[in-house]
Amino acid sequence: MEAYKYTTISGATTAEFKDRGSKFLAYAYPVALLQDVKDKVQLLKKEHPKAVHYCLAFRMGTDGNQFRASDDGEPAGSAGKPILGQIDSAELTNVLVVVVRYFGGTLLGVPGLINAYKTVTADALAAAGRVEKWIEHKVEISFDYPAMGEVLNLLKHSEATIYKQELQLFCLVVAGIPIKHSEACLGKLSEIRGVTIKNLKETE
Repeated sequence: MEAYKYTTISGATTAEFKDRGSKFLAYAYPVALLQDVKDKVQLLKKEHPKAVHYCLAFRMGTDGNQFRASDDGEPAGSAGKPILGQIDSAELTNVLVVVVRYFGGTLLGVPGLINAYKTVTADALAAAGRVEKWIEHKVEISFDYPAMGEVLNLLKHSEATIYKQELQLFCLVVAGIPIKHSEACLGKLSEIRGVTIKNLKETE
């Protein structure tokens, strides 16, 4: 059976863990685009200019095939991997976790670091609400103004998510149509005069 849904977190959460003077602050976010990841990291660097490390991991895409783990200067495998491991054991996707570390003067060693990054990530994810979302077929639809009512009505009936819309003389809509409805919806859209449909990658 084809999977129609994926699980992510419903909102941003934070958690804190301390070990021998070092402070680890985990920030978990639901994300859909690579740009979201960059934006969140930049914000945290502004918020915590005195921190020594900004370690992170994310998994994205409804098939979870887009991921990254960064140790940001910590010993290899001691930060990014444990963070990603927690996202995966919670069976989540479209999730970013950034752990901001303030050094307390005592080296924790690799086992200590793994424990700290793992624990604080698990706490942040446990505090987040889980939400199931429809796997979507993402498209960009271009059409002339007179077709607007018909196009938007079809998208509404298909429970589509509208990510962007420019409704002028010439209109453009970026929508995510749940895959259980996408075939029928796209078939009807393509029958409307002057409508062009472009398939987008999930993370565009």
